[in-house]
Amino acid sequence: MNTQENSKLVAIVDDDELMRGALRGLLKAVGLPAQDFASAEAFLDSGQQHRTACLITDIRMPGISGLELQAKLNADRCRIPIIFITAHGDEKMRMQAMRGGAVEFLAKPFDDEALLESVRAALNS
Repeated sequence: MNTQENSKLVAIVDDDELMRGALRGLLKAVGLPAQDFASAEAFLDSGQQHRTACLITDIRMPGISGLELQAKLNADRCRIPIIFITAHGDEKMRMQAMRGGAVEFLAKPFDDEALLESVRAALNS
């Protein structure tokens, strides 16, 4: 992987600590820098949205949901490619996410390679 790609931060927003750790490990294994956040609020408060090249977020979380986070970023004109992951998704949620500009909507459990392909596509867009 080239240095430019290595400088592209992938942010993980999920209230499930085990999921965040697994995703961070998966991304690290392929040489992608990742930072994780336990909530959408923590991500927004961090200021990292301005250096995030790809966002992986859960849909259902306490406080701000993944879809609300997407709407907030869009309202702030912060165009980050978003990959949604969820165990509770339905077609209505999927359509809302995709209309909002999501690059992918994956149901948990998902295939690691499918997620990595989506991340790579987002980073190269």
